[in-house]
Amino acid sequence: MTKPSILQVAKFSPYYTEKLNQAFTVHDRLHETDPAAFAKVSGSIQAIAGGGESKVPASLIAQLPALRLVSIFGVGYDGVDVPAAIAHGAKVTHTPDVLNDEVADLALALMLAVSRNIVQADQHVRSEHWLKGPMPLGRKMSGARVGIVGMGRIGQTIARRAQAFDMPISYTARSAKPALPFTFVASVEALATQVDFLVVITPGGAATRKMINAAVLKALGPQGYLINVARGSVVDEAALIDALQRGVIAGAGLDVFEAEPSVPEVLRTNPRVVLTPHIGSATTQTRNAMADLAFDNLALHFSGKPLRTPVPECRNIGAQ
Repeated sequence: MTKPSILQVAKFSPYYTEKLNQAFTVHDRLHETDPAAFAKVSGSIQAIAGGGESKVPASLIAQLPALRLVSIFGVGYDGVDVPAAIAHGAKVTHTPDVLNDEVADLALALMLAVSRNIVQADQHVRSEHWLKGPMPLGRKMSGARVGIVGMGRIGQTIARRAQAFDMPISYTARSAKPALPFTFVASVEALATQVDFLVVITPGGAATRKMINAAVLKALGPQGYLINVARGSVVDEAALIDALQRGVIAGAGLDVFEAEPSVPEVLRTNPRVVLTPHIGSATTQTRNAMADLAFDNLALHFSGKPLRTPVPECRNIGAQ
């Protein structure tokens, strides 16, 4: 029996790669590595397997007449032209929920690391500078005010963890969520004026591009910390660098960047910034769970069954 053909547009773990190769004929980034060969098989490709950072533009979709599904390994899918996919007759899926805990854990870890100077403290011991004297004092996190930009699944998970630190919690989102026991603030700038930690976990895309700008950072103030576990595009990186250099804010914990994996030297060398390489979901357990869910969406599609996790734009399109 002939396996369905799919186009892989991202590098995956061996675990997910093996699952895909067992079930499908996989053309691994063929559109980038061998356009001539890709042109010969493009008519047979029925699905795309991509990651959260993958680009699936209208121009690629148009080259795949049989395309009916884009399965994204990740919760974010702002690199996919969803309207173009829908117009083409294809649906888009992603992997929400399974990575909520990991991203929330990292957000709290960055908050602690930047406020308690964990990275510098590690170096203080390793370099034996401790023999010469103690480190400068850090900032207490318990009881500090936290503002969350985006109160979806991950935002709510972050909030529950912050409650354990006795942190007053407020948030901004497209609309208030009256069922939640947190304070809604109408704008990001207004939220920033009221908090000590501003945690960004809003989706990427045009609607949120450079949402965290110079005005927001000024509102956060010299005692405030920015934590970004969303998308690099959400923060105006030039404005952030300027704010850090001038002491407009106290520091930042960043897991995502505007042009990752390239990170400006001024961020890499700033002692008031803690950097991680987009590892929000990067544990074996969670990445395998994401792979299972992304694979399930592909398998369900090819068996004619309802998809598990279509993106919101595709939830009311047809039965499959």
